[in-house]
Amino acid sequence: MEENVRIKSVKLLSDNWYVLKTTTFDLKRRDGRWQTMSRETYDRGNGAVALLYNSTRRTVLLTRQFRFPAYVNQHDGYLIEAPAGLLDEAHPEQRMHAELEEETGYKVEQLRPVFDVFMSPGSVTERLHFFVGEYHAGSKIGSGGGLEQEGEDIEVIEMDADKALAMTASGEIMDAKTIMLLQYLHLHLLPPRSMMILVAGPYRSGTGDDPARIAANVAAMESFVLPLYRKGHTPVLGEWLALPVLHAAGSQGVGDAVYEEIFHPHCERLLAHCDAVLRIGGASAGTDAMVAAARKRGLLVYHDLDQVPAV
Repeated sequence: MEENVRIKSVKLLSDNWYVLKTTTFDLKRRDGRWQTMSRETYDRGNGAVALLYNSTRRTVLLTRQFRFPAYVNQHDGYLIEAPAGLLDEAHPEQRMHAELEEETGYKVEQLRPVFDVFMSPGSVTERLHFFVGEYHAGSKIGSGGGLEQEGEDIEVIEMDADKALAMTASGEIMDAKTIMLLQYLHLHLLPPRSMMILVAGPYRSGTGDDPARIAANVAAMESFVLPLYRKGHTPVLGEWLALPVLHAAGSQGVGDAVYEEIFHPHCERLLAHCDAVLRIGGASAGTDAMVAAARKRGLLVYHDLDQVPAV
């Protein structure tokens, strides 16, 4: 095997908790020249993480605990995570079973490996082994919570899997390993579910408030209704619900005071009852505001009908 790295010196900087070193080495560049450089590495050993899920109830088991490094980086420190731990020379699956019992109080028969990755290869040597496993009511054998003598005070959280995925979009779940496992769960393990999908596109934009052109915009949005329905979802337009309210409130036409009071706020209220948004059509500040509000709520946002899964 061709030599690409020549270690010149290694200096121990700290071994107070884990091992921090600075290494000077020569690296062979792609053009064949050798370049000398120094890098610090933090060696905390390798680890494992597992996401437990219940496919029938579409739930996941997560934990919440205090993480001081997050606290010192403009966060309250309490992160929602999948259970994880260092291997301490144990086999990854064996270690993960023990961590699950300690942290969650659940014992599962089987863990399936899905990834083996470097999480922060610019400075940390750790390889993290990812697992998924299915749990049920009979899997609970204890209260979990971690080991107090190790400073652990872990809250166990069972939540809807779709809500958990939405929390990755809203920023409520910020842990990388957990986000990866939740995405894997939805891509590969959980069947698609029927969703209420708001079809959002230009209404007044580009029409000059011409009724015929506004009607054409509505027709363009409605052209997606039947395809979404045939994919197993419940499509809805904000206009279907907002326009009757405008009529009841005495609006005399688009753009009047009653319209401005009701139309967009009413459509945004509808988002609270939707699971996703399908953004169609051209430029529209109002539609873009709806999409931004949907993302803030953690809703899925599609930009093409082909992106929407069939149930």
